[in-house]
Amino acid sequence: MRTPNIKASIRKWCIAVLLCAVGALPVLAQGAQKVDDAALRNAAASGDTWLTYGHDYAETHYSPLNQINASNAGHLGLAWYFQTSSDPGTEESVPIVSNGTMYFTVTWGALYAVDARTGHLKWTWDPDIVHHNFPPGSLGNPSKVRTGPSVCCGPGNRGVAVYDGKVYIGTLDARLVALDAETGKVVWEVQTADKNADYSITGAPRIVRGNVIIGNAGGEYAVRGYVTAYNAETGKQVWRFYTVPGDPSKPFENKAMKMAAKTWHGDWYKMGGGGNPWDSFSYDPKLNLLYIGTGQGGPWVIKYRSPNDGDNLFICSIIAVRPDTGKYVWHFQTTPGDEWDYDSVQGMILADIKINGKVRHVLMQAPKNGFFYVLDRKTGKFISGAAIGKVTWAKGLNPKTGRPIYNPDAYYDTTSKTVWPGPAGEHVWPAMSFNPSTGLVYIPGIDTSFDYIAAPTFKYELGVYNWGIVFQRPTPAPGRPATPPPAARPGGFLVAWDPVTETQRWRLPLMNGGGTLTTAGNLVFGASASGDFEAFNADDGKELWKVKLFPGFASPMTYTLDGKQYVSVLAGRTGKSRIYTFALDANEPIPPSPFGGAASSAAPPPEQPHQPNQR
Repeated sequence: MRTPNIKASIRKWCIAVLLCAVGALPVLAQGAQKVDDAALRNAAASGDTWLTYGHDYAETHYSPLNQINASNAGHLGLAWYFQTSSDPGTEESVPIVSNGTMYFTVTWGALYAVDARTGHLKWTWDPDIVHHNFPPGSLGNPSKVRTGPSVCCGPGNRGVAVYDGKVYIGTLDARLVALDAETGKVVWEVQTADKNADYSITGAPRIVRGNVIIGNAGGEYAVRGYVTAYNAETGKQVWRFYTVPGDPSKPFENKAMKMAAKTWHGDWYKMGGGGNPWDSFSYDPKLNLLYIGTGQGGPWVIKYRSPNDGDNLFICSIIAVRPDTGKYVWHFQTTPGDEWDYDSVQGMILADIKINGKVRHVLMQAPKNGFFYVLDRKTGKFISGAAIGKVTWAKGLNPKTGRPIYNPDAYYDTTSKTVWPGPAGEHVWPAMSFNPSTGLVYIPGIDTSFDYIAAPTFKYELGVYNWGIVFQRPTPAPGRPATPPPAARPGGFLVAWDPVTETQRWRLPLMNGGGTLTTAGNLVFGASASGDFEAFNADDGKELWKVKLFPGFASPMTYTLDGKQYVSVLAGRTGKSRIYTFALDANEPIPPSPFGGAASSAAPPPEQPHQPNQR
């Protein structure tokens, strides 16, 4: 009898197992979606993922998913939630979901990656930023050293971008950072502005044709705004487009800056001029146009910014450029010569709508100034516009050009003038959304006023707000600038706006606690200022479902995994925010407040997920 060769048998078995494993690798790899240019171009067609801030290049905040719909939304329940350890501040991030992982940011730019099925933490990254500001009055004083970033309105961050295995985030100290999507390890980072300048980044990056597009904040400090494109693989700068002109005694960067300089006067360039693109970008792949929204002028008061007036291009504008080169194509200015802090950085939705029997390829925006604009997105030509709330700074818009018909009573100097809307804006960063089935745009807004009065004198200073106005405010703590101008919020609303007729279809009061999401299930999701997260019928605004969470919402999103649709939203203004994720017939208990008293002991500790049926 022949003795079997045990070692040879083991070798054959190991080789067979190895060959099977190697053969299975392509199958496993096929399960992961590569986020490339094609995936981003086609993002609108799929609801399985949420790959960019507005779900698609058109920034519609619309999903074609309809598993959750107007007939069954009442069966929504909590599937899981994730408790962060965020610091106080407004949560503004729209989560991104790619290959089963959810990426989102909280205050001060901390970044989390969690399992989108369960909320289980995969990794987290902290930008390690000092949580206080540059000492005021530091201009010309070398003994005062910057200890933290200059931020305007709290340490918010609106999220990340994903592309080719990386996650991209902008930070409050003006860095752009690329991290490995699987591990959270830094791949590269670049400083997008001088560390000693008053720039910060609060907006989510966008990826267009292999470039990471990022703007900056800082208009309150009167810096010079610009947009930069970086190579997504290497971090190398590809182009930069300034939104206001620089020193006219020096060569202009391009023809657009030469044109813009003709609308400015005096020594604006010594302060910067403002125009910061701190929030939204949209992209039309067919036209190959990137759309940029810009902020207010700095300082606010035009006599201190541009003494002989002028439109001050390109503050408060929408600008179209080529995404490969940054070359200027067209612009539309919503508030020429702005003196009221009427940024036009808000979401720009691209859509095809029928107007007067003709399909028009349009760009739609509801900026701070209170009007809703519809533009031809190829040419920038004005199509229509109307006020969505109370507006007193202008009597209307020129029907041919869209230029505002200014109200002389809204101009202020050292005598106070009350104007609607105030600097809080009729609509700011919370996302509006567009549903192609209803043809409606859903806008969270607010009617506010403000008493504007120019300061009798003005001196530019680094590290402090350079508004040029006077207002009542509490004395700032040492080393920190004063808080932004206060604005009452009694007039919050959610309006369903018809962009064809420029009229409202329906309006709900006090539903301005965060951004909106709309879906093919004939739903609109929104939030109240008091902490309710709700689903409404997209046609008529009828309430279908509501859950009490915690005040201070970002903008919601939706996705599917394993055939199940989920809806997620980040909430919690005063720190320790949570991601809440809902699904049909899910039944996890809504967690108690994470603050104070014995009730807080029932909540999970910071940075821990709450997972149903997990042991």
